[in-house]
Amino acid sequence: FPGLADVSISQDIPVEGEITVPVGSNSPDEDYSTLDEPVKDTIMRDLKAVGKKFVHVMYPRKSSALLRDWDLWGPLVLCVALALMLQGGSADSKDDGGPQFAEVFVIIWFGAVVITLNSKLLGGTISFFQSLCVLGYCVMPLTVAMLVCRLVLLAGGGTVSFIIRLIVVGAMFAWSTLASTAFLADSQPPNRKALVVYPIFLFYFVISWMILTFTPQ
Repeated sequence: FPGLADVSISQDIPVEGEITVPVGSNSPDEDYSTLDEPVKDTIMRDLKAVGKKFVHVMYPRKSSALLRDWDLWGPLVLCVALALMLQGGSADSKDDGGPQFAEVFVIIWFGAVVITLNSKLLGGTISFFQSLCVLGYCVMPLTVAMLVCRLVLLAGGGTVSFIIRLIVVGAMFAWSTLASTAFLADSQPPNRKALVVYPIFLFYFVISWMILTFTPQ
């Protein structure tokens, strides 16, 4: 631009602002991430986290342990295991029971999503995936009940077998319901807890009924 060559900047004009870059030593923990650690360590840490969540479900109490570091790996494993054990047990199934796997899978996840949306609409303070995490991990007692029922059915049917399965499924149903409400109790408004607990009751009741009425082909 013409004329700019005649413009001179006085040496007395101070430069405002901080232009220096601070140099400091960062601790190794700040620079360390999962991208820098071995794959084995990452897998073992995730497995330990999933195992701790299983322990919290086995000994339910009012705690935010499942809410702080939520994940969906445990619920996915439980859902797949339960669907596999229920596969092929429908009395009106005319094939190898393949579609029932999808039915169980959809019922569990769709039910968990509906309960989560209901909780959020009622003013729940936890996130969407935190609620899915809790509901999914609390399916574990019912998965254990399904395993016990299959072992009982291997020994034979009859009235005694049905009574044993009824007791086991009833106890695990109560366990799942109490565990989930214990983790989700503090996240709901006090005057709306009943509206949140009722869908949870129905959710685990449907799964329990599927387990109790299971008859192998």
